[in-house]
Amino acid sequence: MTETSHSHEPILSIDGLYKSFGPVTAVDHVSLDIRKNEFFALLGPSGCGKTTLLRMLAGFETPTGGRILLEGKDISALPPERRPLNLMFQSYALFPHMTVAKNLAYGLEMDRLPKDEIARRIEEIMAVTDLAQFAGRKPDQLSGGQRQRVALARALVKRPKVLLLDEPLGALDKKLRERMQLELKRLQHEVGITFIIVTHDQEEALVMADRMAILKDGKLLQCGSPEEVYETPADRFVANFIGVMNFIEGTVSQDGHFVAESLNIKVSTEIRGLATLAVRPENITVTAGGAGCEGKIVDMAYHGLDRVLHVRIAASETPLQVRVPANAAVPHTIGDTIHVAIDPDRTRLFKN
Repeated sequence: MTETSHSHEPILSIDGLYKSFGPVTAVDHVSLDIRKNEFFALLGPSGCGKTTLLRMLAGFETPTGGRILLEGKDISALPPERRPLNLMFQSYALFPHMTVAKNLAYGLEMDRLPKDEIARRIEEIMAVTDLAQFAGRKPDQLSGGQRQRVALARALVKRPKVLLLDEPLGALDKKLRERMQLELKRLQHEVGITFIIVTHDQEEALVMADRMAILKDGKLLQCGSPEEVYETPADRFVANFIGVMNFIEGTVSQDGHFVAESLNIKVSTEIRGLATLAVRPENITVTAGGAGCEGKIVDMAYHGLDRVLHVRIAASETPLQVRVPANAAVPHTIGDTIHVAIDPDRTRLFKN
């Protein structure tokens, strides 16, 4: 297995996919192209339709409408076992009475592969997933992270064109989860298979995905790289869902100034009239000498590398979150009056 970079050629095309359960629309005419060897994340709050979409790709749910194309071939009506896709469940679903090696071999034996081919594939996948030393153990003799790797290896050993992962790290504690995020990314590059992961964890998607799709109420709101979605969210929901965002209500004047009480900044936008300014905490700076907008620190949170100041200003109903280096030369304390400046080039404006 060699490392393969993802191309712009789609391996999977989702064309107007629609799924309703009686009066409830779970997936609402979603269209997406997912590229070869890409790590793609389906992201959104609970109930947004991401798991239903994944189950339609796997063949466990039948679309109400639309098509699923794999390398140009319509697979919408194919049963799960006839699709070259593999779904890894959050529960891992390992056979408790079988060793790791037997768990890995089971699917290949069902496919009636020759014994020497099965042995070769198992040896290869155990090396990639660092499981060789656990070959003779049963699932109850493994840690959560090891079981997760066995489930992943069992899915990969069948060499699917696309691997579908439904909240694969949900059962792990925070530290192990962070380690497995990097592990998954490494494995995906090594085996050169397209991964589609469902997660509600935006940080997880930002760390792992080459591209991500944000869903809400069954609708696709935005699709792009983590940087694109974080820096240029398509609407207020995406801006609020991905990362931390400050929102300030105001008005854009005819000459392109965003104006709110005690705040007036020149912005580049076609919007005029009532609008909401969105700005990330790292794009607000504490200024010296009274420049910028006056505010009062009402709370502080230490995050190791940086400190988040909660600053109440006249222009905003809720305190602004301002990220400053933890070792900033001028210490700040709750109750201090400070001045902050917003970088106009790093803001987003949404029409009210």
